[in-house]
Order: sequence, then structure tokens, then C-alpha cells
Amino acid sequence: MLTEQQTTDTTTLPVMEAFYTLQGEGAHTGRAAYFIRLGGCDVGCHWCDVKESWDASLHPQLSIDQIVAGAAAHPGRMAVITGGEPLMHDLTTLTNALQTAGFSTNIETSGVCTAVTGSWNWICFSPKKFKKPNPAIYGLANELKVIIYNASDFAFAESFVPHLRPDCKLFLQTEWSRSNEMLPRIVDYVKNNPQWQISLQTHKYMDIP
Repeated sequence: MLTEQQTTDTTTLPVMEAFYTLQGEGAHTGRAAYFIRLGGCDVGCHWCDVKESWDASLHPQLSIDQIVAGAAAHPGRMAVITGGEPLMHDLTTLTNALQTAGFSTNIETSGVCTAVTGSWNWICFSPKKFKKPNPAIYGLANELKVIIYNASDFAFAESFVPHLRPDCKLFLQTEWSRSNEMLPRIVDYVKNNPQWQISLQTHKYMDIP
């Protein structure tokens, strides 16, 4: 089980699932995307909807060639690496291979790991209260996406803004099970703080992966 911040052999990676769909969240919402969900996470969000990703040993090790071939079987050329916490693995070889195959490479990360490996066209930094991020992620993030579960999460989200690049896009997204309560609060917050945008999990509304 991969439960500590460490990198693993990059000739293979534990892939929980990989699928072609539309990006449902954040700055690239609505774009065709090939998702590669890697196993392994030690952040421990109690509301995580993919807790089965946490234990990397439960998922098959696929070669870089296998992963890229799966992505290349579809016409879209945006690959999104997610998890789990994908930066628990050294992603240099994977991202280089994807870019060589013509893909833009996007990642969603909590930023907790000691190294930001890989060659990225877009980095979505999604910090969690359960584990502090490594400040190295701040200057690299293209997008900040904070999950709003409680009212205190607004202040948590704001705490990162002074450390980010001026062009970093700012998104607030309700935790799905709390949408009825928190979405109206996010609407009011964005109206009063227009530097922020709302991110909706549009794939769930569309009932697609």
C-alpha cells in the first residue's frame, strides 16, 4: 500500500481506471478528456468519493506504453491525470510519452507531495484541510479549485490566493452531498468576490463518468 509521500518506478503505474469522457470541473469544463486515475493517496479526505483509489496495491500496474495506447484510441488529445494523489508517483515518463503522442497533459493534485514531477500544460491545485500542501505547488498552479464542505472553507480557500500567480484561475466547488446547502452560499460569495468562479461537477448532472 502506498501511504507515504514517495515516488515509484515510472516504467509502470497503478491505474485504478482510465476512461474517455468530458472534463466536468474547473477551467476545462466541457472539453473531451481522457482520464487516468492512479492509485495511491495518503491525504484522507473523509468525503472522498473515490476512497478505493487510496490503496495503490489494489490496482493493476500498467506500462507507460499501455496507458498511452489507451489514451490514443480516442480522438481527444487532452489527458487528465488524477487520483488518489497522482504526484505520489514520478510522472515524468508518463507525461513525456503523452506529449510525444500529441496530448496536452493536465493534472489535479492536492499539492502535498515533496516533488512536482512531470511536464504539464495545466496544473489544477486542489488543496485539502487534512494535509498541508508543499509550497512548491503555488508558483506552478494554473488553477486553484477548493471544495466547499463547510462555511469555514471559504477562508481556507482565500488563504492560498496571496501565494499564487496573478493569472491563476480561482474556483469554488461544492462537495456533492452538500450541494443543496452550500451552493447558494457559493453563489453569494462569488457575487461578492468576483475574482472567484463557480465550478460545478457537470459530469454528475449529465450522468456521465
